[in-house]
Order: sequence, then C-alpha cells, then structure tokens
Amino acid sequence: MESLERKLGYVFHDRELLREALNHSSYANEHKDGLGSNERLEFLGDSVLGFVAAEFLFKANRTLPEGDLTRMRAALVCEQSLYQVAKGLDLGQYLRLGRGEEAGGGRTRQSILADATEAVFAAVYLDGGMDAARALIERVLLSNAPAAEERRDYKTTLQEVVQRRSGQVLTYHMVDQRGPDHNKTFHFEVRLNGDTIGRGAGHSKKEAEQSAASDALLFLERKSRQKEL
Repeated sequence: MESLERKLGYVFHDRELLREALNHSSYANEHKDGLGSNERLEFLGDSVLGFVAAEFLFKANRTLPEGDLTRMRAALVCEQSLYQVAKGLDLGQYLRLGRGEEAGGGRTRQSILADATEAVFAAVYLDGGMDAARALIERVLLSNAPAAEERRDYKTTLQEVVQRRSGQVLTYHMVDQRGPDHNKTFHFEVRLNGDTIGRGAGHSKKEAEQSAASDALLFLERKSRQKEL
C-alpha cells in the first residue's frame, strides 16, 4: 500500500478504502474477507471524475460552447485515457484478482485497469474529500491533456464512448449529397445497433462523418443526463 500511495501522492487515513478499490469482482467472489469488489467505488469514481473534468475544462476553456466542452470531457474520461493513467501508476501489479482472471491476463486488461482507476479516484474522494480527489485527477490525468484543437477527433471519441459496453455496433451511412461536383455537400448518419443517433454534413465525407459523430456525442450525453434524473 505504501508503494502505491507514493505513486498517488496521497496517504490514506483508511487504507481499507484503497484495498477495496483494488478488489476485482473475481477476487471478491472467491474471498469473503469483509471487503466487496471495487464496482461500487467505480460507480462513484465515474461521477467524481466527470465533475472534476467538467470543472477543469470549464475554467480552462472560457470561450468554448457547451457542445465542445461535452465532447472534450468525453475524450478525457474515456476508457483509453483511464487505462493510460493505470499504466502510469503501474496499477495492475496492485490488483487482487480471482484465479481465472489472473490466468486470463486480467492485470493488463484495459477495461479492468480503467475501472480500477475510477475506483481509486473514489477511494481518495471518500478518504480525503473533493480537494484530494481533484488534486490527484489533475496530476495524473488532466495535466497531460492535449490542447483543445487536438481533441476534436469526434469519431474516435464516439467509438471509445460506445465501446464502454460490449457488443455495440457503430456504422456511418451517407444519406444524401447535394451541389455541383466542385462544391458538394455530403450528408451522413451514424447509427448505433441500427438506430440513428447522429446526423451531420460537410464538404467532404470525412468532415460529414465527424459532424455526425459530434452530433451523436451530444445525443448520448443528453440521454445519459435523462437517466440520472
């Protein structure tokens, strides 16, 4: 625990919170030691991370509209970003896994490491409050965030958001093209499991796909908010 605390830059008052954050469900199912899995902490950590990232972007980008801030936050808190944080902390070596997950390479699995990262954020929040959680998240994640203009690959961001759940199929479809050959406008739809979730247009197919992906990210954000209400 001391080794991980040094990497986190935070010393726990209650180390049981950190131990729980490192407990994968496969371990918790095999060992009834009073600690549950890290799934509840992961749930809380997702919200803590979302708030801190939103606050950070709001203060750092004072002229950007809500839509751009939403898409930038999605890129920051995606599974790939959390996985990179976990690798930087060498979090895999501290995880407690069940025998099957251990044998299956769980210590290097992206989804497991990303979830554990969120759980650790929640553990720090519960132990030290929002200031401690904010300091950690800014240091290990937000301080290395690329400039705003480098985060505008909406197709990649949308793919990462969708892949948080397995079995999702994302496709792009050109539904119309208008104008003369030298100045065409292409119209695209992006569909999730066959349902249209975004529409966009552009003077190239690539631009139209990016526009549709941007629209889809806003749609998914609104849908997520409705579920929370």
